Order: sequence, then structure tokens, then C-alpha cells
Amino acid sequence: MYRYDEFDHGFVKARVAEFTDQVERRLSGDLSEDEFKPLRLMNGVYLQLHAYMLRIAIPYGTLNSRQLRMLGHIARRYDKGYGHFTTRQNLQFNWPALSDIPAILADLASVEMHAIQTSGNCIRNVTADHFAGAAADEVADPRPYAEILRQWSSVHPEFSYLPRKFKIAVTGAERDRAAIQTHDIGLHLKKDEKGELGFAVYVGGGQGRTPMVAKKIRDFLPERHLLSYATAILRVYNLHGRRDNKYKARIKILVHETGVEEFARQVEAEWDHLRDGELKLPDADIRAIDSYFAPPDLPERPEGDEVVRLGRLDSRSFGEWLDQNVITHKHPDYAAVTISLKGIGEVPGDASAEQMEAVADLAERFAFDEIRVSHEQNLILPHVARADLKAVYDQLVSIGFATPNSNLISDIIACPGLDYCALANARSIIVAQNISKRFASLERQRDIGELKLKISGCINACGHHHVGHIGILGVEKKGAELYQVTLGGSADEHTTVGDIIGRGFGPEEITDAIETVVETYLRVRLDAGEKFLDAYRRVGPAPFKEALYGGEANAA
Repeated sequence: MYRYDEFDHGFVKARVAEFTDQVERRLSGDLSEDEFKPLRLMNGVYLQLHAYMLRIAIPYGTLNSRQLRMLGHIARRYDKGYGHFTTRQNLQFNWPALSDIPAILADLASVEMHAIQTSGNCIRNVTADHFAGAAADEVADPRPYAEILRQWSSVHPEFSYLPRKFKIAVTGAERDRAAIQTHDIGLHLKKDEKGELGFAVYVGGGQGRTPMVAKKIRDFLPERHLLSYATAILRVYNLHGRRDNKYKARIKILVHETGVEEFARQVEAEWDHLRDGELKLPDADIRAIDSYFAPPDLPERPEGDEVVRLGRLDSRSFGEWLDQNVITHKHPDYAAVTISLKGIGEVPGDASAEQMEAVADLAERFAFDEIRVSHEQNLILPHVARADLKAVYDQLVSIGFATPNSNLISDIIACPGLDYCALANARSIIVAQNISKRFASLERQRDIGELKLKISGCINACGHHHVGHIGILGVEKKGAELYQVTLGGSADEHTTVGDIIGRGFGPEEITDAIETVVETYLRVRLDAGEKFLDAYRRVGPAPFKEALYGGEANAA
């Protein structure tokens, strides 16, 4: 993984010193909250309902055990003993005292971490496939390119004050696990007919109050042109993106109103002035960054198959965990492990200080000192010998992180909602907890099969409800919380925005409504092999509306 160079260390240290002075001036009253706001946002500090919140950057979701232990330390010393992993592959602390934040940032800097550009109208944390460098279906590791984008975009003078926040994601496999088509720029790393690496480029995706799927504007961009082409896109957006209305300021609105063909033409025209200039990436520089992400030296461990076989015979629960939370690795003696942060009835994405430290120990002992954060709010051990899977599982059981529910209905994405967020209209956490309790039976979950349920507490869609197979949006109506259901969304290589099914449900009704949706799916599916999303796309919304609303659906 990437290690800071001399510039990185100096830059982050200087930023900590600068923000320390700004916090002191805020606490003394020399800065008002309005004056302080743009300064704190540049350093990942939000003002939530009850306290300040600090969002930590985890570039492309990759960190080591030393860094995860530091996050655990911060949770214990400066917060309430836990942190919240987000859909941006970041981590949030919801209860730090403002006076402690400079010390937190100094602690982060000591392990090559920071909170820069995790908020504000700039290029946010660049995300990537959480199985990058490990997955058997990967064409190439996308993280070196995410790192190149990170270095280029950090406090970029031209793009630090964009019309609105800007998000980039990169994937390196045909199966999109980075949700690139929901991003302002999505990059699909691929090879052309000559075997050369490059990108399919998507622009204009996003969720929020106007969800849109990104449009492909270039089928193949050679890797050396990554920065010049990204610059061209951002220049067009910076010039023409709306600044008079923040609800229409995202690049997706510009692409939609301009038209994808005309937008692409403008990008290509701008790129003509850039493509062979100083932003053209030398191959040597690409390979230098690439070398930081070389896979670990994985020794042969042929005993793994026998260890796994005996483990299955000894423990049914271990076998269930293998089936749900372990995927095939590039190396036949290894696997990638999903650590579920979605225990039944627990808060999705939360981890205690003790749990973070225990996962750090596991990574150091069994996973070559590497951990990933997924945009689905789980942790990943990307390189685990199959011979060590039982030992890893036993340790996860001891810390409450062995729930075998990856990609099942209880593996819920949920934003913090009205329990924390000043923008939220409704609670998300309690809804997620109630639904996971209703579907607590693993046997039932496995019968239902792959089903991605996602919950947002407001239209900003931090819980990605628009692209959930089942999405839930919390809204406020006449002073009461109401939950709107969408069906048929997806965030993979065939990204779609879900359909709004009908009127919303009250807090006491929403769990029953989700059960009705699931039971309808089980009734209409062709067989146990037909997944929820496939069945919905085949039959459409009608049977689900009828089951949820009865005569109301017919009247509508």
C-alpha cells in the first residue's frame, strides 16, 4: 500500500498546525461559527445534531493494522468508544469535542492519515473495489490509479471550489463492485485488443434528490491520459456547472441539461489542449505508483483444502460463514474475507475500539497487515490463506464479527439518519435494526438469496437507497416520519435507479412492508435460483404494489 513521501508528511503536518490555530480562534470567540464553517469543512469537520463530527479519509478503502489501531485509540480516547464506517470507504467519529480535534488530527498524521477533502465542494475520497488486488476476476488493480488521482486532486488550486462536491470511483473487474455508475466520474479499468490498459469513462452519475446513472463518454482512454482527461471533464464542469442553486449544481445536472453528446464534445475539445502536455503520465511514474500496490509474497499453502474440509465437518456455522463471507482469490491457496459489521440488531457500519483493534491483530497475523473498507460498510481481509480461515473465523466469533450475511437481506447499508444528522428527516438506524431482527434466521435469509437493502434518512441518499434492490427513504410528512419504498435498483455493472412503489409507511409499518415485498418475491420467483433483482425485472412492480396496497394499487 502507498506510503507517504517527504512532501506528504510536510503537507499534512502543516495542515494540522494551521487547523489547530483556527480551532483555538474559534474557541476563543475570534472566529464566529459562520467564519469557522468553511475552514472546518476543509478538514472534515461537520456540525451534526448533537456534536461535531469528524470524517477520516481512507483512500480507496485501504489501511494497515497500525492505522486501524489508531482509529480504535481515537474512538476510545476522544469519542464514545466506537466509529462508523461509511459508504465512501471513510470512517466517522460522531462525538469528538472541538477542542480535541487538533490532537486527533496529529494522531492521524503519525500513522499517515488525515481528514482533508472529506467534505466541501472539492474532489472527495477516491473509492475503489474493496477486493482490488485480490479478486480472481480482476483485470488489473485499480488502486494505483486511485492513488494517482488522490495525489493530483489534493488541494488542487483549480478544483478546490467546485460548484458542488465531486466523487470518483475506479473498478478493475467486469463485475463492478465500486458502483462507478453512481459517481460524478466512474472509471472502468480494462484492456484493449492490444492488451494495453485504459479506462471506460462514465460521467454524471449520482443519487440525492435527482438520481441519475452515469453516461459513458469514452469507451477506452489509455492510462497515460488519465489526469489530462479528468482535468478536461472538471474544467467543463467548473465553467458551466450551476452555482446559483446547490440542488442543481452537481455534474449530473449539467450532463443532463447539456446532453451527453454535447458534453462529451466539450470535454474532447478541452482535452485537445491537454492530452500531450505536462499532465500526460510517464509510464515510469505509473509503474512507480503501481509498485506500492504489488501483492504480498504469498507462500504456497496447499494444506488449505483439507483444513477447510475438516472445518466444515466440525462446524456448520463455519461452513455457512465460508459460503457467504469468503470469495475466491487470485491465488488458489488464498481467499478474501468479508468481516460483516451488520450483526443482527446492531448498527450497520459501527465498530467498537476493541473490535477495530482485534481486526488489526487479525490482519497483522493472518492477512499480510492489510484491511479494506467496503462501500457497503463492511471490512475486508483481502489475503487470507485458506489454511487459516478457521482460525480467523474463531477470532471473529469472539468479537461478534462473524455474522455470515454478506449480500443477504440483513447486510443492510444505512446512513446515521436522524439520530445524528442535521439534514435527516427520519431515523435509519432503528429501521435497519428492526428489519435485521425480523429476518434474523440465517436459513430464511439464505432461502431469500442475494438481496441488497439500503436505507437513507433523507433525500441526500447517503444510504444509497436509490440503487438498493429494496430501497427505503425516510421522509417527513406533517411532522411524522414516513418511509418510502423503492424496488429494482442496482449499483453494479448494470446500474439502475429503483422504482417508487407507492405511498410511504409509518415507522410501525415499514418492517411488515418489507416482509410483504420479500414474501411476494418468494411467491413469484421461477425457482430458488432466481434472484430478487432478476425476478423483479421479469415481473415488474405490479405484484408488489398489489401485495402492499391491495385495492389502492388498482385504483391508482
